[in-house]
Amino acid sequence: TNSFLQIFRILRGINVRVLVILLFLGFGYVFYIGASTSPIIVFVFSVCIVSFLLSIYLTKWVLSKDEGPPEMAQISEAIRDGAEGFFKTQYGTISKMALLLALVILSIYLFRNTTPQQESSGLGRATSACITVAAFLLGALCSGVAGYVGMWVSVRANVRVSSAARRSAREALQIAVRAGGFSALVVVGMAVIGIAILYATFYVWLGVDSPGSMKVTDLPLLLVGYGFGASFVALFAQLGGGIYTKAADVGADLVGKVEQGIPEDDPRNPAVIADLVGDNVGDCAARGADLFESIAAEIISAMILGGTMAQHCKIEGIFFVLSVFFWCGLIFDIYADPSGFILFPLVVHSFDLVVSSIGILSIRGTRDSNVKVPLEDPMTILQKGYSVTIILAVLTFFGSTRWLLYTEQAPSAWLNFSLCGLVGIITAYVFVWITKYYTDYKHEPVRTLALSSSTGHGTNIIAGVSLGLESTAIPVLVISVSIISAFWLGHTSGLVDETGSPTGGLFGTAVATMGMLSTAAYILTMDMFGPIADNAGGIVEMSQQPESVREITDVLDAVGNTTKATTKGFAIGSAALASFLLFSAYMDEVSSFAREPFKQVDIAIPEVFIGGLLGSMLIFLFSAWACAAVGRTAQEVVKEVRRQFIERPGIMDYKEKPDYGRCVAIVASASLREMIKPGALAIVSPIVVGFLFRVLGHYTGHPLLGAKVVAALLMFATVSG
Repeated sequence: TNSFLQIFRILRGINVRVLVILLFLGFGYVFYIGASTSPIIVFVFSVCIVSFLLSIYLTKWVLSKDEGPPEMAQISEAIRDGAEGFFKTQYGTISKMALLLALVILSIYLFRNTTPQQESSGLGRATSACITVAAFLLGALCSGVAGYVGMWVSVRANVRVSSAARRSAREALQIAVRAGGFSALVVVGMAVIGIAILYATFYVWLGVDSPGSMKVTDLPLLLVGYGFGASFVALFAQLGGGIYTKAADVGADLVGKVEQGIPEDDPRNPAVIADLVGDNVGDCAARGADLFESIAAEIISAMILGGTMAQHCKIEGIFFVLSVFFWCGLIFDIYADPSGFILFPLVVHSFDLVVSSIGILSIRGTRDSNVKVPLEDPMTILQKGYSVTIILAVLTFFGSTRWLLYTEQAPSAWLNFSLCGLVGIITAYVFVWITKYYTDYKHEPVRTLALSSSTGHGTNIIAGVSLGLESTAIPVLVISVSIISAFWLGHTSGLVDETGSPTGGLFGTAVATMGMLSTAAYILTMDMFGPIADNAGGIVEMSQQPESVREITDVLDAVGNTTKATTKGFAIGSAALASFLLFSAYMDEVSSFAREPFKQVDIAIPEVFIGGLLGSMLIFLFSAWACAAVGRTAQEVVKEVRRQFIERPGIMDYKEKPDYGRCVAIVASASLREMIKPGALAIVSPIVVGFLFRVLGHYTGHPLLGAKVVAALLMFATVSG
C-alpha cells in the first residue's frame, strides 16, 4: 500500500499533458490486445472505461458540495485521518502476507505435476507458476484498490451529507447515494476489467488457438490465481475492518450510553471518532473488497464452466454478423464460437455497470434546495431506483444470452439460459425483500425485538439471537429452489456432449449466479450509503446542530442500517451460489491433475465424513475466535474511555477535550493483531487436512482420499457458514 501511495503521489506531480499521453497509450495497448483477442473484449473494455469516466463525474459532483461550518470539517478530518491511517497499516500487513503466500504458491506450482492440457499446449511448470503468481498478485492489488476507493470517497462524502441535511433531506440522500455509486462502479468495473485484461494478455502472449498452442476453452483455468488473490485480501479486510468497527462501537456505547448516560455520537465520548472510523473501514473498505471477491470468483468459475461445456458439446464457429462501430472506426464480425460461452460473464457484468448507473442517476434531488419538502421515506426512493435497475437488468440479460449463447446445435438453449438468469435476478430481489423485512424498523421482527427490551437486557438478547437464527430459514429455502430451478433449466437446454448426455446443468447454475449479481453495482451503492449516512449523523451530533437536522440524519441512518444488512444477505446468497460452482471447478481441476474421473464425493466413507465434521467445526471455531477478538479489543477501549472520564472530569462539562486519537490507535493496533489468527485458520486448515489425508490415502491405496476429504470439508463449511 505504501508503494501504491507513492505511485499516486508521483502521478499527482506529473504534468497533466504527460499524464493524458500516458493514459492514451495505456488505453491504446488495452484496446490493441482486446481487438487481437475478441470484439467482445473490446466491448467490455469500452463499457468499463465509460463507467470509470462516469464515476469520476460522480466524485467531482459530490466533492463540489460544501463541507458546512468549520466544526463539521474538523470532525470529518479526524475521521479521515483515522480511517486512512488504519487502512495504510492494515494493507501494509496484508501485502506482506500476500507476498509470502505468492512465494509459497510459486514453489508449489514449480514442483507439482502438469495437466494434460498444459502438456499439449507446451505450457511448462515455470510459465504456469509465473502466470498463477502474477494473477494472484494482480487480484490482491485490485481487491486492495477496490477497498481503498470505497473508503476514500466515504470519508469525504460524510461531511457533505451532514451539511446538505441542514438544507433538505432529499439533497442529503442524493449525495450519499452518488458517493456510494462512485465506489460501487469502481469496484465492479475493476473486477471486470482486471479479468478481461488478464484474459486478453494471456490470449495474445500464449498465441491461444494457433496450431500446437493452448485451446481457448482451457484459458480460463489460468485465471484462478486472480480469484484467490481477491479472496485473500477480502478475508483479512473483512476480519480487520469487522473487528475494528464492532469493538469501537461496543466500547463507545458501553461506557458512553450505559455508564455515563450521554447520547450516541456525543462529542464528550473519547471513543466516538474510533466508532465513526470503524464504519468506514468495516463497511466501506471491507464490503468493497468482499463484493469484489464475490464477483471475481463468480466470473472466473463461470468462465471455466463455459469453456468446459463448449469443449464437451463441440461448439464450433457458427457465423453470424453483428457490426459494432467503435470510435476508432473499425467494424467487427462476431462469431458465436466457444469464446461466447467463456466471455458471457464479462458481458453480463458490463451491462451491470450500465443498468446500475441508470439506477443511481434516477435518484434525483429537488429542483430548489431551499424549498423544504416533507421527508419521503428514503427506503422507498432507493427501492424505486432498484426497481429501475432490475427491469433493465432483465432486458439486457435476455439480449446478452441471445447474442452470445445462441448455437445451432441447440437453437432454444439461449432461452433456457435467459430463464436461469431470470431465476437469479428474482432470487436477488427476494433476498433484498427478506433482509428488509427482518431488519427494517417498520416491520414486525424489529418491533417485536423492541418490545422485548421493555422487560430487560436478557429478554432482548434472547429475542435478538432467536430472530437471527430464524432469519436463516427463508433465504436457505430460496437458494435451494433457485439452484434446482437453474440446474434443471440448464439440463433441459438441449446441449449434449459426445455421448448424448445433457451437459448444461452446472452452466445453468452459473448463469443464475450471474443473474443474481447482475445488479451488484446498485446493491453495493445501497451498502455504501449506510456508513456514509451513519457518519453524517455522527458529525451532526458532534457539531451540535439543531434537532431538525439530526432528525433527517437519523432517518437516513436507520435506512442505512437496513441497506447494510441487505448487502450482507445479498453477498451471502451470491456466495452460496458461487461456492456451488467453485466446488464443481475444484472437482474438474482435481480430475485433470489426477488423470482419473472425480465426479462425486461419498460421505459414507468414514474419512470423508470426518472431513465434513472438521469443515463444520472450522466455521464455529472461526466465529468464536472472531467474536473473542471483538470482545478483547472492546475491553481495551472500555478501560481507556473509563480512564479518560476519571482523569479528565472536565470532559462531561465540555471544559476538557477527550483524547480521540488514543482510542483510534488502541482499536487499530488490536484489530490488526487479532485478525491474523482467524485468517490463518481459514487458509491453513484445508491444506493441512488435505495433506494428512493424502498421506493416509497413499498408504491405504486411495490416491484421491485427500482431495475427497477436502471436498467434504469445503462443502460442509459452506453449508454451516
